[in-house]
Amino acid sequence: MDRLSNTVRPYAWGSTTAIPELLGIAPTGEPQAEMWMGAHPGAPSRLTRATGAGEAGPEQPLTDVIAADPERELGRATVEKFGPRLPFLLKLLAAGAPLSLQVHPDLAQAEQGYEDEERRSVPIDAPHRTYKDANHKPELICALTPFAGLCGFRRPTEAAEVMAALGVDSLKPYVDLLGAHPEEAALREVLTAILSADPAEMAETVNLAAAAAERLGGAHAPYARIAHHFPGDPGVIAAMLLNYVELQPGEALFLGAGVPHAYLDGLGVEIMANSDNVLRCGLTPKHIDVPELLRIVRFEATDPGVLRPEASPSGEEVYETPVDEFRLSRFDLSPGADPVELTRGTPQILLCTAGAPKAGTVGLTPGASVFVPSGEKVEVSGTGTLFRATVVA
Repeated sequence: MDRLSNTVRPYAWGSTTAIPELLGIAPTGEPQAEMWMGAHPGAPSRLTRATGAGEAGPEQPLTDVIAADPERELGRATVEKFGPRLPFLLKLLAAGAPLSLQVHPDLAQAEQGYEDEERRSVPIDAPHRTYKDANHKPELICALTPFAGLCGFRRPTEAAEVMAALGVDSLKPYVDLLGAHPEEAALREVLTAILSADPAEMAETVNLAAAAAERLGGAHAPYARIAHHFPGDPGVIAAMLLNYVELQPGEALFLGAGVPHAYLDGLGVEIMANSDNVLRCGLTPKHIDVPELLRIVRFEATDPGVLRPEASPSGEEVYETPVDEFRLSRFDLSPGADPVELTRGTPQILLCTAGAPKAGTVGLTPGASVFVPSGEKVEVSGTGTLFRATVVA
């Protein structure tokens, strides 16, 4: 196995303290939003593998290691199913401010959208480019600290109650629409109206709604906090259409295609299919493709479906999801317990989030991770918490 050296991404919404505290290092004062573990071409993990003579070789990206011998690193079943690439990206995600309100396409939509933009010669780095690749992007977030987010539409009547309680006259048309139409039509019409409203008029509505939310507090307090970071942004009103969720450590959310969501605050372990396809709905200065967004969003009220891991006899606690690109599980290792065998015919990344466990002979500390090639023998021991990321192949 190989100890990984990973890149921390300094996105503006990132916490300045959460990742440094986990790693046991001093904060820099700059936001540290995500630490990436995997073979995403934007910031692949790096490793140093011993040569045949037993000496340390040069540091190299995991992308290059996999490209040199995909079947050895990933296993034949993984390559046959997903191609010669690691199909998931594992992250530590630390939100100090809301991320953009967003949705992801399903696989067919991603393929069609990517082909269309390629055919129209839209530059891959153009600000108005929507599809960066032809893959879908299901994702799972597991809380390490109390973690707040928005996930899926609430029932229209509940959204209407939230808006009506603010007492803002310009929200009354949305309240009326939410109560006058069937669920799908109500949600579609109101989100369309929010995103299509005159920017100046919407900014005034948002400011009035934020002030009212601040006064009311309680269940309305999250919208005042969101508006503090994004004053005048229509996404503040769109957020009222969604379920507000607070995860406790160990709890998780699965975000499938078409489900609008946003992370608001907290530290978690995130895993996703290896894709950059994001359609934004608000809480962002970036491009919002309203027609395409409305085509992708699933306009149905859903329970956010908080996940708790299912324990197995080996002590592995699995977060069950309906996708094959990733499988996330957790081990809480106790003092004096027998080592746990983790050898598997698929590639694995092991991430320590607490304690000082060992993967084989490699000692780990919080934030440290290793890549385990397909079929390589590995067992974990010691005391602490380990997350295991792999695929279903």
